[in-house]
Amino acid sequence: MAVNDDHPGEQGAEEPVKLIGIRETALSVDEVLQAVGDDAAGGTALFVGTVRNHDGGADVDELGYSCHPTAEAEMRRIAEKVVADYPVRALAAVHRVGNLKVGDLAVVVAVSCPHRGEAFEACRKLIDDLKHEAPIWKHQKFSDGTDEWVGA
Repeated sequence: MAVNDDHPGEQGAEEPVKLIGIRETALSVDEVLQAVGDDAAGGTALFVGTVRNHDGGADVDELGYSCHPTAEAEMRRIAEKVVADYPVRALAAVHRVGNLKVGDLAVVVAVSCPHRGEAFEACRKLIDDLKHEAPIWKHQKFSDGTDEWVGA
């Protein structure tokens, strides 16, 4: 069956950024997935970033995230760049700040698009750009008593 690019469902939504947030409380995958639900979306891609127990060959006990007061606005700017480049039906991104333990959710992003390939690409672009551009910093605490700031 041929794709009809003129159909409204094949286009990005008029206001696709549904949820952007910085949270001091636990993140919810369900909240993010619910935010990106769209009847015209044939694909939804989700990325969940968790606190791992190691980095660079060292054991990590915990870490803390902090952010600049403009972090949420920067997240929105990054999201708007993604929706300008892909036919996004809905997009959501939330990032945790504060002290987190191994296994805690640090970031959850999701993108729904008319087709799966677009959803995968847009979701990857979103998380990669958030990681590189959003003013959010990670302070890792290692088992040997040392610590390290990442992204600061």
